[in-house]
Amino acid sequence: MKLLPLLVVVALGLATVVVSAGPQTIECWFVEDAGGGGLSKKPATLLLRHGPRGPPPRPDLDPKLYFKVDVCAFRPVYNPAGMLLAMSSYIPFPASAKWARGLSPQQNCSRALDGDWLMVSVSGTVFSLSSLLRPLPEPQREPVFITMATVVLTVLTRHPAPRIHLGKDAVLDLRFAYAPPALEDAPSVASGPPPFGLEWRRQHRGKGHLLLAAIPGLLEKMPPAREKAVAFAAWDDDNDPWGPWTGNGTLWLPAVSPSQEGVYLATVHLPYLQGQVSLELTVHKPPRVSLTPAPIVWAAPGEAPPELLCLVSHFYPEEGLEVEWELRGGPEGSSRKAEGKTWVSTVRHHSDGSVSQSGHLQLPPVTDKQHGVRYACRVRHPSLPSSGRSAEVTLEVAGFSGPSIEDGIGLFLSAFLLLGLFKALGWMAAYLTIPKILKEKASATSLTVPKDEKVRVQVLWPVFPGIAPQRPM
Repeated sequence: MKLLPLLVVVALGLATVVVSAGPQTIECWFVEDAGGGGLSKKPATLLLRHGPRGPPPRPDLDPKLYFKVDVCAFRPVYNPAGMLLAMSSYIPFPASAKWARGLSPQQNCSRALDGDWLMVSVSGTVFSLSSLLRPLPEPQREPVFITMATVVLTVLTRHPAPRIHLGKDAVLDLRFAYAPPALEDAPSVASGPPPFGLEWRRQHRGKGHLLLAAIPGLLEKMPPAREKAVAFAAWDDDNDPWGPWTGNGTLWLPAVSPSQEGVYLATVHLPYLQGQVSLELTVHKPPRVSLTPAPIVWAAPGEAPPELLCLVSHFYPEEGLEVEWELRGGPEGSSRKAEGKTWVSTVRHHSDGSVSQSGHLQLPPVTDKQHGVRYACRVRHPSLPSSGRSAEVTLEVAGFSGPSIEDGIGLFLSAFLLLGLFKALGWMAAYLTIPKILKEKASATSLTVPKDEKVRVQVLWPVFPGIAPQRPM
Protein backbone atom coordinates (compact mmCIF):
# COMPACT_ATOMS: atom_id res chain seq x y z
CA MET A 1 0.00 0.00 0.00
CA LYS A 2 1.30 3.48 -0.83
CA LEU A 3 2.28 5.87 1.91
CA LEU A 4 -0.14 8.66 1.01
CA PRO A 5 -1.99 8.61 4.35
CA LEU A 6 1.39 8.85 6.00
CA LEU A 7 2.01 12.35 4.71
CA VAL A 8 0.22 13.75 7.73
CA VAL A 9 2.16 11.44 10.01
CA VAL A 10 5.56 12.08 8.50
CA ALA A 11 4.92 15.82 8.53
CA LEU A 12 3.64 15.86 12.08
CA GLY A 13 6.77 14.13 13.24
CA LEU A 14 9.46 14.81 10.65
CA ALA A 15 12.04 13.35 13.00
CA THR A 16 11.79 9.62 13.47
CA VAL A 17 12.85 8.05 16.74
CA VAL A 18 13.18 4.42 17.66
CA VAL A 19 10.83 3.54 20.49
CA SER A 20 10.57 -0.04 21.68
CA ALA A 21 7.09 0.36 23.17
CA GLY A 22 4.65 2.97 24.29
CA PRO A 23 2.14 5.30 22.66
CA GLN A 24 2.91 8.11 20.30
CA THR A 25 0.36 10.91 20.48
CA ILE A 26 -0.02 14.45 19.27
CA GLU A 27 -1.76 16.87 21.57
CA CYS A 28 -3.74 19.70 19.98
CA TRP A 29 -6.80 21.89 20.42
CA PHE A 30 -10.23 21.46 18.91
CA VAL A 31 -11.46 24.95 17.99
CA GLU A 32 -15.08 25.77 17.24
CA ASP A 33 -17.39 28.74 17.04
CA ALA A 34 -18.77 29.69 20.45
CA GLY A 35 -21.29 32.21 19.12
CA GLY A 36 -21.19 35.95 19.41
CA GLY A 37 -18.00 36.12 17.40
CA GLY A 38 -16.01 34.13 19.94
CA LEU A 39 -14.16 30.82 19.76
CA SER A 40 -13.95 27.95 22.18
CA LYS A 41 -11.23 25.34 22.34
CA LYS A 42 -11.10 21.89 23.86
CA PRO A 43 -8.13 19.55 24.27
CA ALA A 44 -7.85 16.81 21.65
CA THR A 45 -5.35 14.05 20.91
CA LEU A 46 -4.29 12.18 17.79
CA LEU A 47 -3.05 8.68 18.55
CA LEU A 48 -0.60 7.67 15.84
CA ARG A 49 0.89 4.58 17.44
CA HIS A 50 0.21 2.44 20.49
CA GLY A 51 1.88 -0.41 22.27
CA PRO A 52 0.87 -4.08 22.35
CA ARG A 53 -1.65 -3.37 25.10
CA GLY A 54 -3.68 -1.08 22.88
CA PRO A 55 -4.44 2.61 23.17
CA PRO A 56 -3.92 4.07 26.63
CA PRO A 57 -7.03 5.30 28.42
CA ARG A 58 -7.61 9.07 28.40
CA PRO A 59 -10.43 9.81 30.84
CA ASP A 60 -9.53 13.51 30.66
CA LEU A 61 -10.66 13.71 27.03
CA ASP A 62 -14.00 13.65 25.33
CA PRO A 63 -14.05 10.29 23.48
CA LYS A 64 -15.09 12.15 20.32
CA LEU A 65 -11.87 14.18 20.57
CA TYR A 66 -9.58 11.20 21.17
CA PHE A 67 -8.70 10.01 17.66
CA LYS A 68 -6.83 7.00 16.44
CA VAL A 69 -5.52 7.85 12.98
CA ASP A 70 -5.83 4.86 10.68
CA VAL A 71 -2.55 4.58 8.74
CA CYS A 72 -0.43 1.66 7.64
CA ALA A 73 3.26 0.84 8.19
CA PHE A 74 3.65 3.81 10.49
CA ARG A 75 6.95 4.38 12.26
CA PRO A 76 6.97 6.12 15.65
CA VAL A 77 7.38 9.88 15.54
CA TYR A 78 7.44 12.65 18.07
CA ASN A 79 5.88 16.06 18.16
CA PRO A 80 8.54 18.77 17.66
CA ALA A 81 8.57 21.69 20.04
CA GLY A 82 7.38 25.05 18.85
CA MET A 83 4.61 23.67 16.62
CA LEU A 84 1.15 25.19 16.51
CA LEU A 85 -1.52 22.51 16.16
CA ALA A 86 -5.25 23.11 15.84
CA MET A 87 -8.30 21.05 14.92
CA SER A 88 -11.70 22.23 13.78
CA SER A 89 -14.84 21.01 12.06
CA TYR A 90 -14.98 21.02 8.27
CA ILE A 91 -17.89 21.01 5.84
CA PRO A 92 -17.35 19.85 2.21
CA PHE A 93 -18.42 22.49 -0.30
CA PRO A 94 -17.84 23.34 -3.97
CA ALA A 95 -14.99 25.64 -4.89
CA SER A 96 -16.03 29.29 -4.83
CA ALA A 97 -13.63 30.53 -7.52
CA LYS A 98 -15.14 30.80 -11.00
CA TRP A 99 -12.20 29.07 -12.69
CA ALA A 100 -12.56 26.06 -10.34
CA ARG A 101 -16.32 25.50 -10.70
CA GLY A 102 -15.70 22.86 -13.35
CA LEU A 103 -14.35 20.58 -10.63
CA SER A 104 -17.81 20.36 -9.03
CA PRO A 105 -20.41 20.17 -11.82
CA GLN A 106 -23.14 19.51 -9.24
CA GLN A 107 -23.77 21.89 -6.38
CA ASN A 108 -24.81 19.03 -4.08
CA CYS A 109 -22.04 16.97 -2.53
CA SER A 110 -21.82 13.24 -3.08
CA ARG A 111 -23.40 11.04 -0.39
CA ALA A 112 -19.94 9.56 0.12
CA LEU A 113 -18.96 12.88 1.72
CA ASP A 114 -21.80 12.92 4.26
CA GLY A 115 -20.95 12.85 7.94
CA ASP A 116 -18.50 14.68 10.15
CA TRP A 117 -15.20 16.02 8.87
CA LEU A 118 -12.25 17.44 10.77
CA MET A 119 -9.46 19.72 9.60
CA VAL A 120 -6.06 19.51 11.31
CA SER A 121 -3.65 22.42 10.82
CA VAL A 122 -0.01 22.31 11.82
CA SER A 123 2.24 25.36 11.52
CA GLY A 124 5.92 25.65 12.34
CA THR A 125 9.32 26.69 11.07
CA VAL A 126 10.17 23.23 9.71
CA PHE A 127 6.96 22.36 7.89
CA SER A 128 3.27 23.25 7.63
CA LEU A 129 0.34 21.08 6.64
CA SER A 130 -3.40 20.90 6.48
CA SER A 131 -5.24 17.57 6.61
CA LEU A 132 -8.86 16.56 6.29
CA LEU A 133 -9.80 13.67 8.56
CA ARG A 134 -12.90 11.50 8.27
CA PRO A 135 -13.90 10.17 11.73
CA LEU A 136 -16.37 7.37 12.28
CA PRO A 137 -19.75 8.50 13.61
CA GLU A 138 -19.37 7.01 17.09
CA PRO A 139 -16.40 6.19 19.32
CA GLN A 140 -15.37 2.56 19.55
CA ARG A 141 -14.13 0.67 22.56
CA GLU A 142 -10.84 -1.20 22.05
CA PRO A 143 -10.69 -1.47 25.10
CA VAL A 144 -11.00 2.32 25.73
CA PHE A 145 -13.34 4.81 24.13
CA ILE A 146 -11.59 6.22 21.08
CA THR A 147 -12.73 7.58 17.72
CA MET A 148 -11.30 6.05 14.55
CA ALA A 149 -10.31 8.58 11.86
CA THR A 150 -8.88 8.30 8.35
CA VAL A 151 -6.73 10.88 6.58
CA VAL A 152 -8.39 11.79 3.26
CA LEU A 153 -6.56 14.90 1.99
CA THR A 154 -3.23 16.35 3.06
CA VAL A 155 -1.51 19.47 1.74
CA LEU A 156 2.09 19.85 2.91
CA THR A 157 5.03 22.20 2.50
CA ARG A 158 8.45 21.29 3.81
CA HIS A 159 9.70 24.89 3.62
CA PRO A 160 7.08 27.19 5.14
CA ALA A 161 9.47 30.15 5.52
CA PRO A 162 11.62 30.38 2.36
CA ARG A 163 14.38 32.99 2.58
CA ILE A 164 15.50 34.00 -0.91
CA HIS A 165 18.50 36.06 -2.00
CA LEU A 166 17.49 39.23 -3.86
CA GLY A 167 17.47 38.57 -7.61
CA LYS A 168 17.52 34.77 -7.30
CA ASP A 169 14.74 32.36 -8.26
CA ALA A 170 12.32 31.19 -5.58
CA VAL A 171 10.92 27.66 -5.39
CA LEU A 172 7.93 27.34 -3.07
CA ASP A 173 7.49 23.69 -2.14
CA LEU A 174 4.04 22.09 -2.15
CA ARG A 175 2.99 18.45 -2.02
CA PHE A 176 -0.48 16.98 -1.61
CA ALA A 177 -2.04 13.55 -1.18
CA TYR A 178 -5.54 12.17 -1.50
CA ALA A 179 -7.14 8.89 -0.45
CA PRO A 180 -10.77 8.58 -1.59
CA PRO A 181 -13.13 7.95 1.32
CA ALA A 182 -14.23 4.31 1.41
CA LEU A 183 -17.76 3.64 2.65
CA GLU A 184 -19.71 0.41 2.36
CA ASP A 185 -22.80 2.12 0.92
CA ALA A 186 -20.83 4.42 -1.39
CA PRO A 187 -20.64 3.65 -5.10
CA SER A 188 -17.35 2.34 -6.42
CA VAL A 189 -14.98 5.04 -7.57
CA ALA A 190 -13.49 5.16 -11.03
CA SER A 191 -9.84 4.28 -11.47
CA GLY A 192 -7.30 7.08 -11.61
CA PRO A 193 -7.02 10.27 -9.59
CA PRO A 194 -9.73 12.91 -9.83
CA PRO A 195 -9.19 16.30 -11.48
CA PHE A 196 -7.80 18.94 -9.16
CA GLY A 197 -7.23 22.66 -9.18
CA LEU A 198 -4.19 24.54 -7.88
CA GLU A 199 -4.29 28.11 -6.65
CA TRP A 200 -1.46 30.37 -5.44
CA ARG A 201 -2.21 33.76 -3.88
CA ARG A 202 -0.03 36.35 -2.16
CA GLN A 203 -0.91 38.65 0.70
CA HIS A 204 1.38 41.52 1.62
CA ARG A 205 0.70 44.59 3.76
CA GLY A 206 -3.04 44.10 3.62
CA LYS A 207 -3.22 43.48 -0.12
CA GLY A 208 -3.76 40.14 -1.84
CA HIS A 209 -4.07 38.96 -5.40
CA LEU A 210 -4.13 35.79 -7.45
CA LEU A 211 -0.74 34.75 -8.83
CA LEU A 212 -1.57 31.50 -10.60
CA ALA A 213 -4.50 29.15 -11.11
CA ALA A 214 -4.45 25.85 -12.99
CA ILE A 215 -6.59 22.77 -13.59
CA PRO A 216 -4.45 20.14 -15.32
CA GLY A 217 -6.34 18.20 -17.97
CA LEU A 218 -9.33 20.53 -18.23
CA LEU A 219 -9.86 23.07 -20.99
CA GLU A 220 -11.48 25.83 -18.94
CA LYS A 221 -9.97 29.23 -19.53
CA MET A 222 -7.57 29.98 -16.72
CA PRO A 223 -6.63 33.44 -15.45
CA PRO A 224 -3.21 34.49 -16.80
CA ALA A 225 -0.30 33.88 -14.46
CA ARG A 226 1.30 36.98 -12.99
CA GLU A 227 4.97 37.83 -12.38
CA LYS A 228 6.08 35.01 -14.72
CA ALA A 229 5.03 32.43 -12.12
CA VAL A 230 5.14 28.75 -13.14
CA ALA A 231 3.64 25.81 -11.23
CA PHE A 232 4.47 22.11 -11.49
CA ALA A 233 0.84 21.00 -11.18
CA ALA A 234 0.39 17.27 -11.77
CA TRP A 235 -0.34 13.95 -10.13
CA ASP A 236 2.72 11.74 -9.70
CA ASP A 237 3.35 9.19 -12.44
CA ASP A 238 3.85 6.23 -10.11
CA ASN A 239 0.41 6.41 -8.48
CA ASP A 240 -1.73 3.31 -8.11
CA PRO A 241 -4.84 3.40 -10.36
CA TRP A 242 -7.11 2.93 -7.35
CA GLY A 243 -5.31 5.29 -5.00
CA PRO A 244 -4.11 6.68 -2.82
CA TRP A 245 -2.56 9.38 -5.01
CA THR A 246 0.15 11.99 -4.49
CA GLY A 247 0.78 15.16 -6.47
CA ASN A 248 3.00 18.18 -6.85
CA GLY A 249 2.01 21.85 -6.86
CA THR A 250 5.38 23.59 -6.39
CA LEU A 251 5.54 27.23 -7.51
CA TRP A 252 8.55 28.82 -9.25
CA LEU A 253 9.15 32.59 -9.23
CA PRO A 254 12.07 33.95 -11.28
CA ALA A 255 14.39 36.69 -9.97
CA VAL A 256 12.44 37.71 -6.89
CA SER A 257 12.33 41.35 -5.77
CA PRO A 258 11.34 42.98 -2.47
CA SER A 259 7.83 43.59 -3.79
CA GLN A 260 7.27 39.82 -3.84
CA GLU A 261 7.67 39.38 -0.11
CA GLY A 262 4.62 38.28 1.83
CA VAL A 263 2.43 35.33 2.81
CA TYR A 264 1.66 32.88 -0.01
CA LEU A 265 -1.50 30.79 0.24
CA ALA A 266 -1.43 27.52 -1.66
CA THR A 267 -4.80 25.82 -2.09
CA VAL A 268 -5.52 22.42 -3.63
CA HIS A 269 -9.09 22.07 -4.87
CA LEU A 270 -10.71 18.66 -5.24
CA PRO A 271 -14.38 18.08 -5.95
CA TYR A 272 -16.01 19.49 -2.76
CA LEU A 273 -12.75 19.28 -0.76
CA GLN A 274 -10.04 21.91 -0.27
CA GLY A 275 -6.74 21.94 1.56
CA GLN A 276 -4.60 25.03 2.15
CA VAL A 277 -1.21 25.88 3.64
CA SER A 278 0.61 29.18 3.99
CA LEU A 279 4.24 30.07 3.33
CA GLU A 280 5.96 33.32 4.25
CA LEU A 281 8.57 34.40 1.71
CA THR A 282 11.25 36.89 2.72
CA VAL A 283 13.94 38.48 0.55
CA HIS A 284 17.44 39.30 1.76
CA LYS A 285 20.78 40.51 0.45
CA PRO A 286 23.90 40.82 2.63
CA PRO A 287 25.76 44.13 2.46
CA ARG A 288 29.23 44.88 1.13
CA VAL A 289 31.34 46.71 3.71
CA SER A 290 34.27 49.02 2.91
CA LEU A 291 36.16 51.63 4.95
CA THR A 292 37.88 54.80 3.75
CA PRO A 293 40.52 56.07 3.91
CA ALA A 294 42.24 52.69 3.76
CA PRO A 295 44.39 50.80 4.52
CA ILE A 296 46.27 53.52 6.48
CA VAL A 297 45.11 56.79 8.01
CA TRP A 298 47.74 59.39 8.93
CA ALA A 299 47.68 61.98 11.69
CA ALA A 300 50.18 64.16 13.55
CA PRO A 301 50.34 64.07 17.37
CA GLY A 302 47.69 66.32 18.83
CA GLU A 303 45.69 66.41 15.62
CA ALA A 304 42.49 64.58 14.69
CA PRO A 305 42.72 62.01 11.88
CA PRO A 306 40.51 62.38 8.81
CA GLU A 307 36.89 61.35 9.19
CA LEU A 308 36.36 57.58 8.75
CA LEU A 309 33.60 56.53 6.35
CA CYS A 310 32.13 53.01 6.55
CA LEU A 311 30.14 52.34 3.38
CA VAL A 312 27.45 49.65 3.72
CA SER A 313 26.20 49.09 0.21
CA HIS A 314 23.47 47.17 -1.64
CA PHE A 315 21.72 45.31 1.17
CA TYR A 316 18.12 44.31 1.95
CA PRO A 317 15.96 44.67 4.00
CA GLU A 318 16.42 48.26 5.06
CA GLU A 319 15.50 47.51 8.65
CA GLY A 320 17.86 46.03 11.21
CA LEU A 321 21.17 47.66 10.19
CA GLU A 322 23.67 48.40 13.00
CA VAL A 323 27.09 50.05 12.56
CA GLU A 324 29.53 49.74 15.46
CA TRP A 325 33.04 51.23 15.75
CA GLU A 326 35.83 49.34 17.49
CA LEU A 327 39.38 50.20 18.50
CA ARG A 328 41.61 47.16 18.10
CA GLY A 329 45.21 46.49 19.05
CA GLY A 330 45.03 46.90 22.79
CA PRO A 331 46.75 44.67 25.35
CA GLU A 332 46.72 41.02 24.28
CA GLY A 333 44.90 41.94 21.10
CA SER A 334 41.77 43.16 22.88
CA SER A 335 39.26 45.54 21.35
CA ARG A 336 36.94 48.15 22.79
CA LYS A 337 34.44 50.72 21.64
CA ALA A 338 36.07 53.54 19.72
CA GLU A 339 35.76 57.09 21.05
CA GLY A 340 34.48 59.86 18.85
CA LYS A 341 31.38 61.30 17.28
CA THR A 342 29.36 58.80 15.21
CA TRP A 343 26.34 59.08 12.94
CA VAL A 344 24.64 57.24 10.07
CA SER A 345 23.62 58.77 6.76
CA THR A 346 20.20 58.61 5.17
CA VAL A 347 19.18 55.62 3.07
CA ARG A 348 19.98 55.55 -0.65
CA HIS A 349 17.73 53.34 -2.79
CA HIS A 350 18.87 51.37 -5.85
CA SER A 351 16.99 50.16 -8.89
CA ASP A 352 17.11 46.49 -7.82
CA GLY A 353 15.35 47.26 -4.53
CA SER A 354 18.46 47.18 -2.35
CA VAL A 355 19.63 50.13 -0.26
CA SER A 356 22.93 51.66 0.92
CA GLN A 357 23.95 53.62 4.00
CA SER A 358 27.20 54.94 5.41
CA GLY A 359 28.45 55.18 8.97
CA HIS A 360 30.73 58.05 10.01
CA LEU A 361 33.29 58.36 12.81
CA GLN A 362 34.98 61.67 13.73
CA LEU A 363 38.00 60.79 15.88
CA PRO A 364 39.44 62.99 18.63
CA PRO A 365 43.11 64.17 18.48
CA VAL A 366 45.59 61.30 18.72
CA THR A 367 48.74 60.74 20.73
CA ASP A 368 51.95 58.89 19.98
CA LYS A 369 50.69 55.96 22.09
CA GLN A 370 47.97 55.32 19.54
CA HIS A 371 50.43 54.63 16.76
CA GLY A 372 49.66 51.30 15.07
CA VAL A 373 46.14 50.81 16.50
CA ARG A 374 43.37 49.74 14.15
CA TYR A 375 39.92 51.23 13.78
CA ALA A 376 37.19 48.89 12.56
CA CYS A 377 33.55 49.29 11.65
CA ARG A 378 31.44 46.23 12.37
CA VAL A 379 28.14 45.89 10.52
CA ARG A 380 25.28 43.77 11.80
CA HIS A 381 22.25 42.95 9.67
CA PRO A 382 19.58 40.20 9.55
CA SER A 383 21.12 38.90 6.31
CA LEU A 384 24.54 38.38 7.95
CA PRO A 385 25.78 35.81 10.51
CA SER A 386 25.58 36.79 14.15
CA SER A 387 29.20 37.97 14.12
CA GLY A 388 28.44 40.49 11.38
CA ARG A 389 30.95 41.80 8.84
CA SER A 390 33.76 44.30 9.40
CA ALA A 391 36.50 46.37 7.73
CA GLU A 392 39.46 48.12 9.40
CA VAL A 393 42.20 50.72 8.88
CA THR A 394 45.54 51.25 10.68
CA LEU A 395 46.43 54.56 12.34
CA GLU A 396 49.97 55.86 11.63
CA VAL A 397 51.15 58.77 13.78
CA ALA A 398 53.62 61.03 11.98
CA GLY A 399 57.19 60.82 13.30
CA PHE A 400 56.73 57.42 14.94
CA SER A 401 56.89 55.13 11.94
CA GLY A 402 60.01 53.80 10.20
CA PRO A 403 60.19 52.12 6.84
CA SER A 404 58.34 48.86 6.86
CA ILE A 405 58.87 45.74 4.82
CA GLU A 406 56.14 46.90 2.49
CA ASP A 407 57.94 50.23 2.01
CA GLY A 408 61.20 48.41 1.18
CA ILE A 409 59.46 46.23 -1.37
CA GLY A 410 57.86 49.29 -2.92
CA LEU A 411 61.18 51.12 -3.21
CA PHE A 412 62.83 48.07 -4.79
CA LEU A 413 60.06 47.74 -7.35
CA SER A 414 60.24 51.45 -8.13
CA ALA A 415 64.01 51.29 -8.72
CA PHE A 416 63.61 48.22 -10.87
CA LEU A 417 60.98 49.94 -13.01
CA LEU A 418 63.14 53.08 -13.42
CA LEU A 419 66.12 50.98 -14.50
CA GLY A 420 64.00 49.21 -17.05
CA LEU A 421 62.70 52.56 -18.31
CA PHE A 422 66.24 53.93 -18.80
CA LYS A 423 67.31 50.83 -20.69
CA ALA A 424 64.28 51.05 -22.93
CA LEU A 425 65.01 54.71 -23.74
CA GLY A 426 68.63 53.83 -24.58
CA TRP A 427 67.56 51.06 -26.92
CA MET A 428 65.10 53.38 -28.64
CA ALA A 429 67.74 56.11 -29.17
CA ALA A 430 70.19 53.58 -30.61
CA TYR A 431 67.53 52.27 -32.95
CA LEU A 432 66.76 55.74 -34.27
CA THR A 433 70.44 56.73 -34.89
CA ILE A 434 71.67 53.54 -36.63
CA PRO A 435 69.81 54.12 -39.97
CA LYS A 436 71.33 57.65 -40.30
CA ILE A 437 74.92 56.39 -39.80
CA LEU A 438 74.46 53.61 -42.34
CA LYS A 439 73.17 56.11 -44.92
CA GLU A 440 76.20 58.39 -44.51
CA LYS A 441 78.61 55.46 -44.90
CA ALA A 442 76.88 54.32 -48.06
CA SER A 443 77.28 57.80 -49.66
CA ALA A 444 81.02 58.01 -48.85
CA THR A 445 81.69 54.56 -50.29
CA SER A 446 80.13 55.43 -53.65
CA LEU A 447 82.55 58.39 -54.10
CA THR A 448 85.85 56.56 -53.35
CA VAL A 449 88.12 55.28 -56.25
CA PRO A 450 90.31 52.25 -55.75
CA LYS A 451 94.14 52.90 -55.83
CA ASP A 452 95.07 50.24 -58.42
CA GLU A 453 92.67 51.56 -61.04
CA LYS A 454 93.84 54.14 -63.60
CA VAL A 455 91.75 57.15 -64.26
CA ARG A 456 91.78 58.77 -67.65
CA VAL A 457 90.78 62.43 -67.74
CA GLN A 458 90.18 64.21 -71.02
CA VAL A 459 90.42 67.99 -70.96
CA LEU A 460 88.69 69.97 -73.67
CA TRP A 461 90.13 73.39 -74.40
CA PRO A 462 88.05 76.08 -76.00
CA VAL A 463 88.91 77.22 -79.59
CA PHE A 464 88.69 80.96 -80.41
CA PRO A 465 88.68 82.39 -83.97
CA GLY A 466 92.12 83.59 -85.23
CA ILE A 467 93.95 82.03 -82.37
CA ALA A 468 95.75 78.74 -82.76
CA PRO A 469 95.14 76.35 -79.95
CA GLN A 470 98.04 75.73 -77.64
CA ARG A 471 98.81 72.73 -75.57
CA PRO A 472 99.66 73.05 -72.00
CA MET A 473 103.30 72.87 -71.09
